[in-house]
Amino acid sequence: MGQSVTRFDYDDSTAIRSDRARAPLAVAIFADQPFLRAELAEDVTAAGLRVVRSHTLGALLDDPEDRGVDDLVLVDCPVVDAAELAALSRLDMLAARGGAQVVVSTSLDSLEAVFGCLDQSQPDILVAPSRADRMIALGSGLARRGKRVRELDDEDRLTLLRLTEQVSEIARTLARLSGEGDAEGAGGGTVEDKVSAFRFDGAEAGGARDRDNGRLARATRPPLPDPRLIRRIARQRQLRARFFQGDLFADPAWDMLLDLTAARAEHARVSVTSLCIASGVPPTTALRWIAQMTDAGLFRRVEDDTDRRRAFIALTDRAADAMARYFAEIGVSAPMV
Repeated sequence: MGQSVTRFDYDDSTAIRSDRARAPLAVAIFADQPFLRAELAEDVTAAGLRVVRSHTLGALLDDPEDRGVDDLVLVDCPVVDAAELAALSRLDMLAARGGAQVVVSTSLDSLEAVFGCLDQSQPDILVAPSRADRMIALGSGLARRGKRVRELDDEDRLTLLRLTEQVSEIARTLARLSGEGDAEGAGGGTVEDKVSAFRFDGAEAGGARDRDNGRLARATRPPLPDPRLIRRIARQRQLRARFFQGDLFADPAWDMLLDLTAARAEHARVSVTSLCIASGVPPTTALRWIAQMTDAGLFRRVEDDTDRRRAFIALTDRAADAMARYFAEIGVSAPMV
């Protein structure tokens, strides 16, 4: 018998679960560029994780039933063809079934196709990422996997600490070069902290609580304002960057809410690439916001019925209700003439 290989469809026996709990989390790396595979392997090892595979993208196409990792999968695919998209779709399915966390880096040109085929495993998608971006995704992926599969043990906490130390060192340099870190830090808190501000109680959104039975009796939702007005507000926000440093006003959550609100009023669909552009921040940052806003119940993914390789982003009914009430509250509801 050769050495056993951990698989997505792992045995659920008590002994195997115990062995898995004690072993360092396993990571598979798929990238065509040798230097990138080496860099990823270095970061993974430094974080206390175990690299079990490091191959080119072609390995994703070979023997798809036997991908020897069920913890974290790192894939770099700046340009994808039909075969690689099919392999990513299968990886997505296997990861969702086996509890793996997937991190895929790609280019802006390939974002639509990659986003469209990854809809089951809640992957981290990075667009032309820096090393710091990859490290942050590695850490967040580990944290999410720990929540889904088991409580984080001491070893996992130590791994997260190592990741945090490395990311902090890299991010300081990144922030000085791009200003992105200052823009996000100026508001105080993380993406998760800021998104939480959008969570709302139904009564605050214009409903009235029925004291007799505790049910929420909601008033009729006001209509959304004219989409041309919403577009004008968005353009006015963007105009500030012509006179001031754009990072001073970075608010991707609000910019995306405005864009999707206008699209809903226009009965138009919004692609993930278009929404990233509307956010006014780098695509990888925008994708993190989209994921958080989706988790918060404000955005939803909408599959393209005519092309399964594409997907769109839309407001949930709850978010549309909140936006309509917001505009009604500030007195913006009349159509433009």
